[in-house]
Amino acid sequence: MTARILVVEDEQPVRDMICFVLKQAGFVTSEAEDAAAARQRLSDAPSDLILMDWMLPGETSGVELTRELKQDDLTRDIPVIMLTARGEEDDKIRGLEGGADDYVTKPFSPRELLARIKVVLRRVAPHATEAVVEAGALKLDPSSHRVSVNDQEVELGPTEFRLLHFFMTHKDKVYSRSRLLDKVWGTNVFIEERTVDVHIRRLRKALEPFEVDSLVQTVRGAGYRFSEQIR
Repeated sequence: MTARILVVEDEQPVRDMICFVLKQAGFVTSEAEDAAAARQRLSDAPSDLILMDWMLPGETSGVELTRELKQDDLTRDIPVIMLTARGEEDDKIRGLEGGADDYVTKPFSPRELLARIKVVLRRVAPHATEAVVEAGALKLDPSSHRVSVNDQEVELGPTEFRLLHFFMTHKDKVYSRSRLLDKVWGTNVFIEERTVDVHIRRLRKALEPFEVDSLVQTVRGAGYRFSEQIR
């Protein structure tokens, strides 16, 4: 699945360069020139990672915006890589303590930036990478959009595929219907929470003939969990 990256940078030439590099690498990008625009972009569409410039125009700096996003339930799980000309150790610590997941000092090479992005995505947002994921005999390959059990292909609709991919990359964690809507459907999609139940049933029905439907578990009063452990 293609990762969506929000570039928050006030200098247009730098923003254009970063977006060009990201698009060439296969990422989907959106842009924001300040904190207000960043908040709006995140409201309009979900992002899998944010590249955040330390110095932003207006009253809210990149560090302050990062801290704000990490305190919001809807955005706290989005990894943030801080981009800044500040190379002092104290500044790096301040950025990381503010919630940033990594720190890249300007000027940086496109190769370094892409390498840092891939490392953070693998660590913090595995559902946004092309890595194959497995749970016992169940295998999901995002690049070929295939799911199989013991090499037998499982037919899934696009929503069930995204749902299973998210579950398999977030094992043993309980997610409410509203959180699954935000994570799988996106924050700008307005549908009833019961829609999640419908797609869970479809997912289980597709997995049932292969006897792996029990991996998708209902947690009474809390939501759903994907686990290889029998509860």
